[in-house]
Amino acid sequence: MEVRPLTPEEAREIATWHYPGRYASYDEDRAFYAEDGFWAVHREEELVGGCCFGEGARVPGVEEEPGTLDIGYGMRPDLMGRGLGREFVGSIVAFARAEFSERRLRVVILEWNGRSRAAARSVGFEEDGTFESTEGTFVVMTFDVAPTSG
Repeated sequence: MEVRPLTPEEAREIATWHYPGRYASYDEDRAFYAEDGFWAVHREEELVGGCCFGEGARVPGVEEEPGTLDIGYGMRPDLMGRGLGREFVGSIVAFARAEFSERRLRVVILEWNGRSRAAARSVGFEEDGTFESTEGTFVVMTFDVAPTSG
């Protein structure tokens, strides 16, 4: 999978995605993908999800931490549960490591979203506490980036 700049057409497509069951909480105002700072994730030429970094990825109430890059992501609803999570999140982490200089990556995932937490764990994120919000309990997961040899 590959992370690419998000086109306006892809942003509009993502805004139409609807998730089943509890995951429907991710349907709220998906139009924010039209803002700057969002990226598309492709498998070959197929749009499989989107991601963002920094302020746009930060859950309200979570404080910015120097040296830490916040990451947000969402997979296309019809692809969830098909074993693509590791590759999907892994491609986003690889992109973040190549494009940003922060030494620590952070994702904040709703506690009940075991699929997303398992995908993050599979690429090296570790649970690092919880955060209470009006949306529920979030699990904070971090990934320490190894220094690159130069």
